[in-house]
Amino acid sequence: MPRWHAPLRIDHLHKTYPSGTRANDGISLRVEPGEVFGLLGPNGAGKTTLVNQVMGLLRPTSGEVVLGDIDLIARPAAARQLCAYLPQGKLPIDSLRAGEAVHLAGQIHGGSAAEVRVRAAALFAHLEIERWRSELGANLSGGVIRLVGFTMAAVTPRPLVILDEPTNDVDPVRRRLLWTAIRQLADTGSAVLLVTHNVLEAERAVDRLAVIDGGRVIAQGTPASLKAADRGRLRLEVTVEPRAPLPDFPAYLTEPVRIGRRAFTTLAEADAPRSLDWVRGLTASGELDEFELGATSLEDTYVRLVGSAALEDGASEAVPEAAG
Repeated sequence: MPRWHAPLRIDHLHKTYPSGTRANDGISLRVEPGEVFGLLGPNGAGKTTLVNQVMGLLRPTSGEVVLGDIDLIARPAAARQLCAYLPQGKLPIDSLRAGEAVHLAGQIHGGSAAEVRVRAAALFAHLEIERWRSELGANLSGGVIRLVGFTMAAVTPRPLVILDEPTNDVDPVRRRLLWTAIRQLADTGSAVLLVTHNVLEAERAVDRLAVIDGGRVIAQGTPASLKAADRGRLRLEVTVEPRAPLPDFPAYLTEPVRIGRRAFTTLAEADAPRSLDWVRGLTASGELDEFELGATSLEDTYVRLVGSAALEDGASEAVPEAAG
């Protein structure tokens, strides 16, 4: 299997539309070979515009996009050959069988028929989707289509692989298998750019990440470095019955963020004992289903950076569709 040394370098990328809307405002990133790099941000932050410019589908107003030593702005056709892409939208494979779609994608990206056949079989087996290999795309669930789409992007690894919300609609079991496959893809030498709303999963899957808001990179680093500002604080998460109101939170807890049945807040370590007394009492009285007190997460950092509304339009609380 080929290995590349082709980092993706994005320098001072700007995109301003004729209307005056500034979609990207000086974005600079570097994604190394063998790295899973997360791109987080709310809807409208500029993530899709950025991806389209990397893929050669949209020309920036100014700035550079270089893969290895190849200028992807000057050579957009090279971008589409050197990059594999799983888009967020529905894949156009309704009239193809899943296996056919994967083999076609693999050979388009330069894999031999034999190589594609072996790698496709391994990916179908790893993701536990062999039973749908002969099914038409039109008959597949959303979750299986996402997994087939990932297999299409990974079957002939490219120097750069862009995955836009790869776990959308995927059931929890296969979602774990997918994260393993993403890690293995990076281990082959590909630079993996992962666009996601799922902050909790991103924390466990990415090596580094950037948070984008308003077309700008507002934070960048490892998950641990981005959480450094929350050192000395703890995270308290509570779960209530569906549509039940939240209890009144004590003043020493920060304003809670609610998503569906769960709400989370942060507190100083010194306030942990009285917080435990408070939630234990509410659980005993039936006002809470359950609670968890632990270290702060990347989700807390994300809320601090871009606001709680960003989580409401994301996949952090989404209930995945069954793959079958």
